[in-house]
Amino acid sequence: MINILDVLLDKDDRDPIRLADSKGRELLFEQVAIIPHDDKIYCILKPITRIEGVADDEAIVFYVDESSAESPVLMVETNELTAIDVFEEYYDLLEKDKKK
Repeated sequence: MINILDVLLDKDDRDPIRLADSKGRELLFEQVAIIPHDDKIYCILKPITRIEGVADDEAIVFYVDESSAESPVLMVETNELTAIDVFEEYYDLLEKDKKK
């Protein structure tokens, strides 16, 4: 079984992230960023597969849920304020990188 953390943290891996929705449909995502926040690991993923209700220029915040006995899984962050905080940290990192 593939460990999602290994995939997310592999800087050389340019393959799309493959996830399944609640109906078992495979969805493809492009990894945008990994953001540690409030003792959790979050990732921002941009859908490659069209998802109803998600615009082409939008990305989704996921968190790594390590409570599973088998291996970590990605879960959509449903708390809007947390998702906004993660995006703000991402934008701050982009600004810091531009200044370098």
